[in-house]
Amino acid sequence: MIPFQIDPAGWASGATRVVSPNFDARPPGMEVELLVVHNISLPPGVFGGPAIAAFFTNTLDHDSHPFFAQIRGVRVSAHFLIRRDGAVVQFVSCEARAWHAGLSEFFGRERCNDFSVGVELEGADDVPFDAAQYRALAQLTDALMARYPIKAIAGHADVAPHRKTDPGPCFDWRTLQKACGLPGRYFPYQADMPDAVPASGADSGASRQP
Repeated sequence: MIPFQIDPAGWASGATRVVSPNFDARPPGMEVELLVVHNISLPPGVFGGPAIAAFFTNTLDHDSHPFFAQIRGVRVSAHFLIRRDGAVVQFVSCEARAWHAGLSEFFGRERCNDFSVGVELEGADDVPFDAAQYRALAQLTDALMARYPIKAIAGHADVAPHRKTDPGPCFDWRTLQKACGLPGRYFPYQADMPDAVPASGADSGASRQP
């Protein structure tokens, strides 16, 4: 059984819901076809605490840390945040457009926010991610793919290479692929991915069609 399920309104069972005001409607008829993986920590390199949720809900105390002055007035969000322990928080319905990718392009297709779901991992480019985060991301990916015609998984740096570096070199794409059991074609920016890696205890992703 998939630990997460996405309901018709775009909300995931098993995720804590913290509603962000930073979203709008997807273009009419737009399908969710891309999953974008990010990392975030606030302040940078500091894990735990309420700052990320406060940032995504426009309630961050910008005077509480020197770095926060740099993001004063910024309005962003992601659909999901996966904490270091694997706990999942959802800020925006998957049916809506979260503001996570910014100026972006997926193989010539611009405005990735229009057709993607954004998942933030609590972390930093130079810090390895926790095994619990990979498990939660794989389970969430399974649920999203059961609900939407997702054709690819990419990093923020892949779709915004001149602006962003996340999820960074410490993110192990092979670990995610193995956990999901997906063919390598689902990871178009990652070189030399195996064609198919069966997930433990699951059917091979080779049967899934992008």
